[in-house]
Amino acid sequence: MSQLTIFADCNGNNALLNTQDTAQIATELNKVNVRFEQWQATKTITADTSHEAIISAYNADIERLKQQGGYQTVDVISLAKGNPSAADLRAKFLFEHTHSEDEVRFFVKGQGLFCLHINDKVYQVLCKQGDLISVPELTPHWFDMGSDPEFTAIRLFNNTEGWVAQSTESEIAKQFPLLD
Repeated sequence: MSQLTIFADCNGNNALLNTQDTAQIATELNKVNVRFEQWQATKTITADTSHEAIISAYNADIERLKQQGGYQTVDVISLAKGNPSAADLRAKFLFEHTHSEDEVRFFVKGQGLFCLHINDKVYQVLCKQGDLISVPELTPHWFDMGSDPEFTAIRLFNNTEGWVAQSTESEIAKQFPLLD
């Protein structure tokens, strides 16, 4: 189940809010200009479904976001359990960074933990199958996929370069709980 936990940025031990209510998650994130939605596929998705068919199954929502946000590129990324590069891939995202464009992810399957550092709070958003999150450009954040990740996600980009991170040089990500 999707979950939002909010902490003061100086204390990763005591949650100010912890909820699994998706309407409350969307409301709280909307207050800080973060989009959180839940989508339904128009077709059945299986382990054998091609990336093109996955995009087709969510095409109406994808096209709506492309029109609203000016996104130019859409792709699908998958990571299977037992990947020998999992530890290296996990470390690639576990530092606080920003992007010069929105970071838009929709979870077709699996899960991921987005940690957003906004003002004096840290918003940990556990996204599961059916969840979309859009982290606004220049928002400090980090991402945890867990120690043995398994997920498929649709990504939308404003530029053709894809994912480009700029470190904030902060150590804050080490002070908060990880996915596992």
